[in-house]
Amino acid sequence: GLSLGAACGPPCPGLPALRLDPKVSRSVLPLSAIFIGMVTSNNLCLKHVGVAFYNVGRSLTTVFNVLLSYLLLKQTTSLYALLACGVIIGGFWLGVDQEGAEGTLSWPGVFFGILASLCVSLNAIYTKKVLPVVDGSIWRLTFYNNVNACVLFLPLMMLLGEFRTLYHFDKLGNPSFWGVMTLGGVFGFAIGYVTGLQIKFTSPLTHNVSGTAKACAQTVLAVIYFEETKSFLWWTSNLMVLGGSFAYTWVKGLEMRKVQEDPNVKSSERNETGV
Repeated sequence: GLSLGAACGPPCPGLPALRLDPKVSRSVLPLSAIFIGMVTSNNLCLKHVGVAFYNVGRSLTTVFNVLLSYLLLKQTTSLYALLACGVIIGGFWLGVDQEGAEGTLSWPGVFFGILASLCVSLNAIYTKKVLPVVDGSIWRLTFYNNVNACVLFLPLMMLLGEFRTLYHFDKLGNPSFWGVMTLGGVFGFAIGYVTGLQIKFTSPLTHNVSGTAKACAQTVLAVIYFEETKSFLWWTSNLMVLGGSFAYTWVKGLEMRKVQEDPNVKSSERNETGV
């Protein structure tokens, strides 16, 4: 679709002509595998928990950022940033406790939420790493990532018996269902493209922080839409997650500014601070 649009449509500097290069596709494959894990764990998390709890269930992305930065990049984290991560973890466990008190806790949902947090963090880091392979083009990265994902999802669906479920699905011929699915696909593509742009021009950290802000708005809208009543401690858990996330951002922002203002710091260290 993107190739056809680039070839037949009016000239557009942001939409290059696309062709499938197996070598590039293999280079993007690790990102595609992480992308599949992210999409799958996100959906499974939402299957087992309410939309309102989704923010808390998915709140450990920043914590995984710190762990992965140490394990993959051998980067250490300052004490203040670690304290902010401690607040996030405290908010996560308080949210889990309050869901249990309300009788709505789902441990599979919590597990998939943690897994989704890990995949989101890995996705942001690997997007930054893979961009040079596609010459920094978000269109090309989106194209290769989606093609790879379509192929990789097939054996996963076969392994989990999803083809039989799909065959017996009673709304397969329902136009309304396909309308909603198409709309969801358009929004999903748009989110993926904008996410890539944000990571390209800022950093994985900035992307994860804006994702936290999005989750906050999502939580409030979900509570209003479903007319739910939540306890004071439940809201406190959300505020702890958000407060810890923004405190971490503030600390890292100060550290990045200090590094950029120091002429003795190497350029590689400047880039690492933004992870």
